[in-house]
Amino acid sequence: MTKVLDDVLAANQNYAEEFGDKDSLAMPPARHFAILTCMDARLDPAKFAGLAEGDAHVIRNAGGRASDDAIRSLIISHKLLGTNEWFVQSLDTAELRSDGWHDVGRGPGSSECDFVDWLTIKNQAESVTSDVRRIRSHPLVAGSVAIYGYIYDVRNGQLIEVPEATRAGQNQ
Repeated sequence: MTKVLDDVLAANQNYAEEFGDKDSLAMPPARHFAILTCMDARLDPAKFAGLAEGDAHVIRNAGGRASDDAIRSLIISHKLLGTNEWFVQSLDTAELRSDGWHDVGRGPGSSECDFVDWLTIKNQAESVTSDVRRIRSHPLVAGSVAIYGYIYDVRNGQLIEVPEATRAGQNQ
């Protein structure tokens, strides 16, 4: 076993010992909202949104973008589990150079990257607004769901509203 695996299993053992009656939490989130956010390890949605287990759905992916899979999860969150408000958040996650977006890692890379829709971010506010518009206009997204657009600032932990995105996400 590796140290990481040992640490995770030890933490899980401690968690399981204190699990209590969490098995009785309802599957639908108690606070009836979902957050679409970046997978960046510096974000802790439970802390920045004041969540306890069972409060909300948190959907995470690279950049917090409104990918098909993220929208599928949001639709399920609403239609099957009753969320009525969604927060869309984003982070800048790649290096932008004068000739476009680039991986900052080392090595020869692969031509497979040409076939992946990376959902790159050139401007955070524009990306959040675009994602909120895409979610709002999706034919399976109910008009009654309120959708808000925010950027999480990794320098200070604040959520910064993107007013244009929130306007685009208003109920229809």
